[in-house]
Amino acid sequence: MIGTVFRSEDVPAADRFDHWRELIGKTRANDFISSHSADFCGELTLLQLGPATVMQTSFLPTRFIRSPRMVNSGDRELYHLTLMRDAGMVLDHAGRSTAFGPLDLHLADSSRPYDFRPLDDRERRVVRGLGVDIPKAMLPLPPQRVRELLNRRMPGHEGVGALLTDFLVGLNRQTENLQPSDAPRVGRVVVDLVAAWICRLLDAEAVLSPETRQQALTEQIRVFVRQNLHEPELTPATIAAAHHISVSYLHRIFQQQTPGETIAAWIRGQRLEGARRDLADPALDSVPIHAVAARWNFPRAADFTRTFRAAYGLAPSEYRLKALNERAQTQPRRTSRPRAGGHETESPSTHW
Repeated sequence: MIGTVFRSEDVPAADRFDHWRELIGKTRANDFISSHSADFCGELTLLQLGPATVMQTSFLPTRFIRSPRMVNSGDRELYHLTLMRDAGMVLDHAGRSTAFGPLDLHLADSSRPYDFRPLDDRERRVVRGLGVDIPKAMLPLPPQRVRELLNRRMPGHEGVGALLTDFLVGLNRQTENLQPSDAPRVGRVVVDLVAAWICRLLDAEAVLSPETRQQALTEQIRVFVRQNLHEPELTPATIAAAHHISVSYLHRIFQQQTPGETIAAWIRGQRLEGARRDLADPALDSVPIHAVAARWNFPRAADFTRTFRAAYGLAPSEYRLKALNERAQTQPRRTSRPRAGGHETESPSTHW
């Protein structure tokens, strides 16, 4: 894993707010004010990805203030991109005040003061968000153009905004699997996607480099594939048609981004990972293994078992039993619950 993880329950109560504030302060100079500082609750995952810094945060209502004095005393010349996962925060910045809700994206400039504050800091309700810091110099547009987007409410559920949102959320789900050697490459992808998003909003895509355009297209294809993994007709031909490119060009750009792996192999791996997650999900422990396999487009049980064992070292039934038993050891014992037909059970199902 790369990066730093903070969980408030791992720190003595008296030190939680200061520790959390210190970690965020490593990326930006702010004043932090919270009426919950004496009994603070929050989490932070901080990823240093080459040129980009990515943060996943959850916290009780807190106010973040960057004063003119802080700007004048030291400015790292960054753009702060924020994806809100919850409502309840307002940003005063660049001459306007804007309230943000779930799946809203907004952009701030470290060279300008800002006040990012909760609508009501008295309510003990956790706020979640994702933040990205990138150097201004890495964008292909001058600051006066980007200024048009500062502190504007922009949707993160459509267009390139949805692509950016999907990548950032997926990235934070994969933090345990990332290695230090992955950081520069992943950071470059983050910068390219932010650049593509900004240029699309400003109708300035002509300034993007061919490499950035190709990276954005590749990630768009990945999102499309992940959204359609359950479709049996998901093939290179259908993917290429959906993106108005040729199959040969699809294979070429995918090979350039993921050397040594074909798009068909990547799709198979994504489906296999989906099946693995389902087998480890206690809520699905009554679903037969063959049904899990079929849902992820593995219609033949023998093929699924062989492929699963090659990838994870265990047969699907063995993996399910191991994963659910490990989860049960770390959680309170579940009470028996009725199933169809009136039977009760506490044991995970390993039948086909």
